[in-house]
Amino acid sequence: MGVGRDGAALGPGGFVMDVTSAGGPAAIVAEARRRHRRIDVLVNAAGVIASAGLKETTDDAFDAMLDVNLRASFRLMREATSSLVATRGSVVNLSSVAGTRAFPGLLSYCVSKAAVDQLTRCAALDLAANGVRVNAVNPGVVVTNLHRRGGMDEARYAAFLEHSKATHPLGRPGTADEIAELIVWLASPRASWITGETISIDGGRHLTCLR
Repeated sequence: MGVGRDGAALGPGGFVMDVTSAGGPAAIVAEARRRHRRIDVLVNAAGVIASAGLKETTDDAFDAMLDVNLRASFRLMREATSSLVATRGSVVNLSSVAGTRAFPGLLSYCVSKAAVDQLTRCAALDLAANGVRVNAVNPGVVVTNLHRRGGMDEARYAAFLEHSKATHPLGRPGTADEIAELIVWLASPRASWITGETISIDGGRHLTCLR
């Protein structure tokens, strides 16, 4: 069951809900259980990005970034815990190469993703005794609408993708399908002995120095 603010983007079967709202996590979990009677997998993929350094980042902007990228994942995991324990299910959090590497001008985004990585590891330990696995994937640049929604116009985005060919050792940005395949694998029984991992899927970006 896909969840988001934009019903048109979700398509048929989506559930329109703001994951940062006070009652959002409870409503999402209740709707999933109403439809499917159980929850086997939780994928926390809601995310935003914004360009600003230390001096330019306001309190409101910092809080807004963490509300979506970190707090929503924490609250959904907490709300879904009982359901996941009942099915010995799994959680996959969508993090970023920015969770493992620092980048200038992306302070709140980097902080939010580093926190997601640590949330993943802590939750994995908390839930392991119940057979619930918690992992994260850490993509590099992927062709999606994330940066456009974060304020990039088409010209800047095209230049950004072109530059990504040089910053990623495999010579290109990634695709959403590549990330989805890893998420599906991590959530499946094929990864049944993996928990607490933050897995880079970034064309080698995390191996490089700043450029």
